[in-house]
Amino acid sequence: MTISNTTLRLAFATLVLTALSAPYPPCLHALTIEKVTFAESAQAGPVALSLHNSALLRYLKVIKAYVAALYLPKGVEPGLVLSDVPKRLELNYLVPIKGPDFGKGAEPTLERNQTPAELARLRSRIDRINAVYRDVKPGDRYALTYLPGKGTELALNGAPLVVIEGADFAAAYFGIWLGREPIDEKLKRGLLRER
Repeated sequence: MTISNTTLRLAFATLVLTALSAPYPPCLHALTIEKVTFAESAQAGPVALSLHNSALLRYLKVIKAYVAALYLPKGVEPGLVLSDVPKRLELNYLVPIKGPDFGKGAEPTLERNQTPAELARLRSRIDRINAVYRDVKPGDRYALTYLPGKGTELALNGAPLVVIEGADFAAAYFGIWLGREPIDEKLKRGLLRER
């Protein structure tokens, strides 16, 4: 059985028209803020996380220090961000920062959000994460990823540096940006608001 050129052309035209009229699959748009792009999704071990929102942190209300993006599993309300749920916070730096300054900068916020007893219980783990921070330059990106039962991983530009155990540590550390008294209230509101 032979197929005529007319039949082939008709079949091809039908395929093209079908493809053009079919609805497009949902597009995974990235989110760009201050010329920094965050992917629409991230993988945390076996867990798929979706970009909830991103926001800019201004140091002293003038200097654009970094942009941050919050990732949560689908169906997790942002109000539950500090509970024992998977989460990821990416921080893309717009200015250079020395490694030792990360711990110094976090300490006042940790003290505001934790009781002295809680802080004492967390101290050795806080010291462990502070010890691995490295200098960053504009364009570098730290990512904090928490998985229940595994812990909080700190990675720089995709390279893991340390994993710190404990849901209590994750709640306290993510609380620097998302806690009761965060490092910057405007940043927190931006990260938690719906897009």
